[in-house]
Amino acid sequence: MPSVYIKTYGCQMNERDSEAVAAQLVAKGYQLAKSEQQADVILLNTCSVRDQAEQKAFGKMNHLAVEVRRSRPNTVLGFMGCMAQSRGQDLIDKLPDVDLVLGTQKFHRAGDYLEQILSGERKQICDIEEEKGSESTIRDHISIGKTANQSVTSFVSIMQGCNQHCTFCIVPSTRGRERSRPIEEIVLECEKLVAAGIKEITLLGQIVTSYGKREIGMRDGKSAFVQLLEAVHEVKGLDRIRFTSPHPKGYGDDLIEAYGYLPKLCASAHIPVQSGSNRLLKLMHRGYTRERFLEIIEKLRRVNPNIGLTTDIIVAFPGETDEDFEDTMNLVREVQFDNAFVFKYSPRQDTPAAAMEEQIPQELNEARHAKLLGAVTEIGAERYEQFMGKTVRILVEGPSRRNPQRLQGRTTCNKIVVFEGNERHIGQLIDLKIYRVGSFTLYGDAAIVNLDQE
Repeated sequence: MPSVYIKTYGCQMNERDSEAVAAQLVAKGYQLAKSEQQADVILLNTCSVRDQAEQKAFGKMNHLAVEVRRSRPNTVLGFMGCMAQSRGQDLIDKLPDVDLVLGTQKFHRAGDYLEQILSGERKQICDIEEEKGSESTIRDHISIGKTANQSVTSFVSIMQGCNQHCTFCIVPSTRGRERSRPIEEIVLECEKLVAAGIKEITLLGQIVTSYGKREIGMRDGKSAFVQLLEAVHEVKGLDRIRFTSPHPKGYGDDLIEAYGYLPKLCASAHIPVQSGSNRLLKLMHRGYTRERFLEIIEKLRRVNPNIGLTTDIIVAFPGETDEDFEDTMNLVREVQFDNAFVFKYSPRQDTPAAAMEEQIPQELNEARHAKLLGAVTEIGAERYEQFMGKTVRILVEGPSRRNPQRLQGRTTCNKIVVFEGNERHIGQLIDLKIYRVGSFTLYGDAAIVNLDQE
């Protein structure tokens, strides 16, 4: 059978989509290639949130079209995901060597379409049409080989699409309107994953806190998302629950209170603020104010003072003044985030922000990005330093990415901890004493808490 290599760009949702496609193809008899040089099929799962991600994927495919076609002319090349959805047939027109363009609601068609291309039945396929019920097709392709790879964490997609329509964002046009899976279906997937050895599940959605607003609604004062959290919490054998990405508008009191009574719900929250300026938040169509965001943070820390808090911030949004930027700097200093993803604004095709006047010059964009990133790094270092000498509990996930001879895991507040251990500790919850603090990484000493190293 053919072998397939999937390269993923972008967010955790894309990672989960790639897992689903890989599982689907393995079920059909495909082998997963370790590199593109060994693959009969090469698929790029693409992102459109920022221009840089699109350029990387397009450049990569252009390189493959030259190199692969020269040495292996029968190799199938394909785009999947958000860029495939937004650009469609244009990708084939610009890169005629591309065989497959698969939209965000068509991942479950990958196997059938590849079979048609490999058999010669069809030369090229582009499918970016909407498909009713596509949010639930993922249940048929729960990841294969989790235990073989010693993975103890897994993503679970609970919904697709976005209704928010922020003025800078292309996601509503690439992912469609919000569509949520039933609670029972999600719980069943979680149970199957736990039976395969998964200990931690991350619930995914474009705006995960919008889950089930229309399909399920409020019940006993609890949103559909909190109802889902409670249902997943009951899965036996599951140790931890995380979710991403939420929206500040989704942080009602019911969700904030859930951090206090659901022990499996990790004490961390990634809440994208995007800007500290009320004027820009309005232009961005975010639907909340600076004051409301700070209120959410205050309530979360009241429920759990040790909660880990991270965010997303955009600098140089069209019309951003020095005062607007300083509002963002001041918010970062006030909240004291553990970390933040700082993005330089880049215009996205057909978004309202792209047509706004007062686009910020690239030089100023770069300068503001560097200044804010410097502040985030400085604050983060101070917050991480507070862990020095403390004992923390981690879920051991596997080998350290930087040093495979060591293991790593995460605290409930989402701090990576590296330590000396052996493979049998993978999947365990263990206590470590922090003896060194690096750049957004903690180092633990297992011997101090008498962890058996044998």
